[in-house]
Amino acid sequence: MSDRGGRLKGHVIAVQSHDPTELPLHGPEDVEEELAAVLPETQGNRFFPLIRRWALHVVPFLLLAAAVFVLWREFHEVRPADIAASMRAWGYGDTLAALGLSAASFTLMGLVEWLGLRWAGARLPIPPALAGSFLANAIGHTLGANLIVSGAIRARFYSRYGVNLRQVAATTVFHGASFAVGLSALAGASLLIGGGSPSVRIAGPVASGMGVLLLGGVAFYVALCGTLKQPLRGFGHSLKLPSWRVALAQIGLGACDNAVAAGIIWSLLPEGSVEYFTFVGAYAPSVVVGLISHVPGGVGVFEGSLSTLLAGVPAAPLAAAFLGYRLAFFLIPLLIAGLALMADAMRQRGRS
Repeated sequence: MSDRGGRLKGHVIAVQSHDPTELPLHGPEDVEEELAAVLPETQGNRFFPLIRRWALHVVPFLLLAAAVFVLWREFHEVRPADIAASMRAWGYGDTLAALGLSAASFTLMGLVEWLGLRWAGARLPIPPALAGSFLANAIGHTLGANLIVSGAIRARFYSRYGVNLRQVAATTVFHGASFAVGLSALAGASLLIGGGSPSVRIAGPVASGMGVLLLGGVAFYVALCGTLKQPLRGFGHSLKLPSWRVALAQIGLGACDNAVAAGIIWSLLPEGSVEYFTFVGAYAPSVVVGLISHVPGGVGVFEGSLSTLLAGVPAAPLAAAFLGYRLAFFLIPLLIAGLALMADAMRQRGRS
């Protein structure tokens, strides 16, 4: 917990195995397998294995097929020339704004990473935490932001700083929890503020109810962190919650990160087409649908959900905004991260 002076001590959001043996410091070739042994079994390997196996194979294809149908229904009359014209209408200002918002989002994710590392007992400076977070998230977003992919990248990068796999696992879970509670807080507030708007296909009472439930869940998380002193146990692991102060920091940073990411698409839409909080009320559930689809990056599923929920936004500018979002928040960061990993591997090989 944080002490009275406000400094984070060594109590960790710790993912603890029943085996007290410490895991290796440096990531071996099978680091994904060792990391999976430390992370909570969120995939449910021991619970309804047959149902899980079929669900993981069938559900993504069903969601992707539904997304393709929705996208065809919404955009089949849009000509490529119309989308190109909408992209030219952005100008330098909107393009730079989208790139700047993407950079700001990755910076906020880096601050969450740094906080999670300190909470896990790894005292890294901010620059390597920002770098490790960028690599993990830029690649994880595109390949599918799951715990193993991002955790394995963190393990290989942070091993040079003396961060062990248990600390990597704790940081990965901390990052995921921050994203979840931050998105819930932002979505809850947005649904209460912009619910019932004709610009989104969510009925007013439904939006208000969802907003109250989401904000109630966030409040319950803070209360749980402030009152529950014993670790949560399940699936052969235990999970120690942070203090309520750290939980508030998770919510604040996570909400700001998601708000900035949503602003990438919103800034590329025609001015006045939809209010920001109304847009976020449709953006947040679309992000969740994209994540649970297990489709890499939620491609198609996210766009299909958001285009269904939004009403009154012209099809061509919306399609152009989707392309701009994928470019600024996925493809460009992925390219930079890939080149950085390649350069780092060459540098490490040269040293060895």
